[in-house]
Amino acid sequence: MLQLLRSRRSCRHYRVDLPIEDDKIKFCLEAARSAPSACNSQPWRFVIVREEFTRREICAKGFLPGISMPWAVDAPVVVALCADLSLITHKIAPVISNIPYYMIDIGIAGEHFVLAAESLGLGTCWIGWINEKTIRKILSIPSRVRVLSIITLGYPAKTKDQASERLPAEKISFNEKWNGGNK
Repeated sequence: MLQLLRSRRSCRHYRVDLPIEDDKIKFCLEAARSAPSACNSQPWRFVIVREEFTRREICAKGFLPGISMPWAVDAPVVVALCADLSLITHKIAPVISNIPYYMIDIGIAGEHFVLAAESLGLGTCWIGWINEKTIRKILSIPSRVRVLSIITLGYPAKTKDQASERLPAEKISFNEKWNGGNK
């Protein structure tokens, strides 16, 4: 498991000549579907975009300005990762706890999706720098559904970059009480 987790990287170079097989997308969706969620509400919704015109439109209009992502258009699949907020759990619970549980749920399901893709030799990249309103319009997504991120999906065009350095466990874990990372 650690090998899979450590091998997963954000892919920004895709093979434009290799479409993604249906069974591989279904496998990734099945992995995401198996994720836990608050009160088993399963708020995740995945919009799978294969059609070139729509992918190009998302890449041209759906990202916020300031960070160029021309590589995204080369991904043969763009996935809009969404949350259905019409579910009672996601309306009432945040009012009481002040915690948006749907965000946690979507993060878990999205990570299941990208890890499943990694296990199949596919590359992915989460993109959170999005214009939600524009993507919702392009994909005809109803207002009760939030678009939280885009995941590009495809076969990597080059070998993966070296892993960026990770903080040691001692810097991210604390015993009993927070000590600000100063152990």
